Amino acid sequence: MEKGLISVDRWAEGSQAYFLTNLHTDHTQGLSSTWAMAPIFCSRVTAKLFPFKFPNFNLSLLRVLDLGSWHSLSLISPSTGSKVTVQVMAIDAYHCPGAVMFLFRGEFGCMLNTGDFRWEKNCERAKLAKEMLLNALKDDAVDVLYLDNTYCNPTFQFPTREVAAKQVADIISSHPDHDIVVGIDTLGKEDLLLHISNALNVKIWVWPERLQTMHILGFHDIFTTDTSLTRVRAIPRYSFSINTLEGLNRMHPTIGIIPSGLPWVVKPFEGNGKLFDSLLTSGYNRSKVSSEGGKQNDKSNGNLESVKRFHK
Repeated sequence: MEKGLISVDRWAEGSQAYFLTNLHTDHTQGLSSTWAMAPIFCSRVTAKLFPFKFPNFNLSLLRVLDLGSWHSLSLISPSTGSKVTVQVMAIDAYHCPGAVMFLFRGEFGCMLNTGDFRWEKNCERAKLAKEMLLNALKDDAVDVLYLDNTYCNPTFQFPTREVAAKQVADIISSHPDHDIVVGIDTLGKEDLLLHISNALNVKIWVWPERLQTMHILGFHDIFTTDTSLTRVRAIPRYSFSINTLEGLNRMHPTIGIIPSGLPWVVKPFEGNGKLFDSLLTSGYNRSKVSSEGGKQNDKSNGNLESVKRFHK
């Protein structure tokens, strides 16, 4: 695709249409409430959450893409000045609420930008998304692939979301006299919190801004900001630390849980020795923005294997 037409998760000048795969911070760096360059295309859920993430944003710049439908864009070639038609389809990425992949089609062929995604083999929702992608492609091939290969290395062998959620609920139920703190981001891990609530018949405490997000997503009865109603609290991940957990344990026995696939190395905490300090390792490079306007993860190890596994 010619440079200067579209950008995905990249918010610099020079494109005619911009696409947002999800609202996590690493995909919105450079985007602000004062944005006025060009329309932004996103999913319907992302559009609902957008004003909360970016107050006073000019909502007339948002363009909602419904899942599974082709949308046609009329753009202008920067090199020739002639009309260029680009078709795009949003496909469920099953990452955080509103996360999508974008499949582009035009004279340049087919280009797929996965954004962040998690398609588990036996997940019905992932199966439907995969069928949507295959039906959209028909007999075409993907000519250019921007792939989220964060966890495509075979060394990462995770349990399914369902199994992981059950493990967390089992930990909580087996410690009935402990308070529980779960470190989460401003968006994501809603399925885990819902599972905990349903399995243990408890409400989940969240901070006020997170409660607003839950209400926007349609969850009204499970979450609360009243600490007296529950022993399970979901706290901002940035506020989760060994020092925080030690302080909580001085007041009441407390278990801390960070649901994440990121690799952790456990080292002895150089303090009173009551806890262990978990230090995040950086065994991979940060994502980089490509010169073609797409966001891609630049990991030199196993990139070919990542593509093969995605294709499979």
